[in-house]
Amino acid sequence: MKRRRKAARADPFPICRALIGPRAWPRLLKACGGMARPESLPARLAEMKARPGAPDFLPELARLEWTRYEVSKGIKPAANETGRFEINPTLALLPLSWRLCGLVNPVGALSEFERAPLDMARGGEHAMVWRDPATGETRVQAAGDADLLALKVVVEEIPIAKAARAAKAALPVVENALWRAAEKGILLAPRSRIRRDQALFPIPAETPAAFVSSPAFLIQWHITQACDLRCKHCYDRSRRSPLTLEQGMKVLDDLRGFCLDRRVRGHVCFTGGNPFLYPEFGELYRAAAERGFPTSILGNPVARAALEKLLAIQRPQYYQVSLEGLPEYNDRIRGAGHFARTIEFLGVLRDLEVESTVMLTLARDNLEQVLPLAERLRGHTRRFTFNRLSQVGEGAALAMPSRAAYAAFLETYLKAAEGNPILNLKDNLFNIVRRRRGEPPFDGCTGYGCGAAFNFVAVLSDGQAHACRKFPSPIGNLLRQGLGEIYDSEPARRYRAGCRACADCPLRPTCGGCMAIAFARGLNVFEERDPYCFMAE
Repeated sequence: MKRRRKAARADPFPICRALIGPRAWPRLLKACGGMARPESLPARLAEMKARPGAPDFLPELARLEWTRYEVSKGIKPAANETGRFEINPTLALLPLSWRLCGLVNPVGALSEFERAPLDMARGGEHAMVWRDPATGETRVQAAGDADLLALKVVVEEIPIAKAARAAKAALPVVENALWRAAEKGILLAPRSRIRRDQALFPIPAETPAAFVSSPAFLIQWHITQACDLRCKHCYDRSRRSPLTLEQGMKVLDDLRGFCLDRRVRGHVCFTGGNPFLYPEFGELYRAAAERGFPTSILGNPVARAALEKLLAIQRPQYYQVSLEGLPEYNDRIRGAGHFARTIEFLGVLRDLEVESTVMLTLARDNLEQVLPLAERLRGHTRRFTFNRLSQVGEGAALAMPSRAAYAAFLETYLKAAEGNPILNLKDNLFNIVRRRRGEPPFDGCTGYGCGAAFNFVAVLSDGQAHACRKFPSPIGNLLRQGLGEIYDSEPARRYRAGCRACADCPLRPTCGGCMAIAFARGLNVFEERDPYCFMAE
């Protein structure tokens, strides 16, 4: 009964009421006949010849607020189990003669709107109101051209190729419009075929569905071994012949076909070495953008002009650089002057409005520098996190902390993250601490615990595909095999299955430890768990 009374008291028109004012609002309602039928208020406001003190857009604002109220009471959209894009059944599309979405979403924008309401509201827009399929939150947003294109394609069941011709656009432009609409939640994407196989990877009953199926697939593409640094923990300094530009184009075409077949959105993360040292990086980057792939970069600081050339093609979703600790330690690992150059480059990224991430490779000697570095990076980057050192290649010469010291560090890091917004979580073992605290799990290293050969693969400069770049884990070669064949191969399936010792762990879908760490300690990665796991302690 209490819930019913609370729902009955809910105000469908909070912005209208705040805009008119607490004294005038009851009088206006009375003039409209009261609130016996609130759904009719927008029409009654429109019929009124005079609305003293009320802006001309009030009837449309009331209609938009009532629509949001109605949508919020609807049922959260169910998962799309079809092989095609579908309209979110909660979506309402309202043509407006005023721009009002910024006023309604988020609630509380009234103070900004009141400064110049008519100037802000003049001109029309299409308002989209829907419940987010992932969170259930009710959202309001003005529809852009890409949104309207996506909705038109789905509603009218227009083949994507035909829609591209009609819009005089490249095919990936229409595909991107569909995927971006699905990311917003106004469309429901087709059911992904990148799913955990329960025969290989048992899923505990309490596991959220979001940890079982991936809507995206990423290749971490090491397009060159060439590098302008000589880091003391480098995993691989072997000589590998880089792919030609033509071979690189074929890799991108293969990735696109794979993503269409598996009903996922592809992502290309360019790295190396230093990807900017690949002679035809700009052409390869453009080819990825033209095929509709979101892009990102894992690299070293580069000249502003080099970065601007890429921005003219497509803005990367993020640019990741590395720092290994405070200046003295970092420069001992990565070379003299590297710390200062990286801080300067983070300023360039900020000026050019490119999202930045700073990654640290954690070892024994920089364990105590992680949180001081995070404090120093406030205001310089959006995200800072770390990976544990995999003691392979040059990294075999560096030492790691003890398991007990590492477990204690994770506790300290989580506490520090409460006060430092740039601290992000990546290592799967954080979920052990979160479970002990009674907190829900975060999504792990790749969004699915260990995503090796699941929602990503590493591609080396000679076309070799590996389940993970941090240790030798070959699963095929893209010069001789298609990505689909590699993904479905027995070696890839073994890496996807992970460690047998973790099979019964309730954290497995969001953890699985780190196979690279197990490999570096000489363990069988398919049988023996991450030696740093402290779940049973």
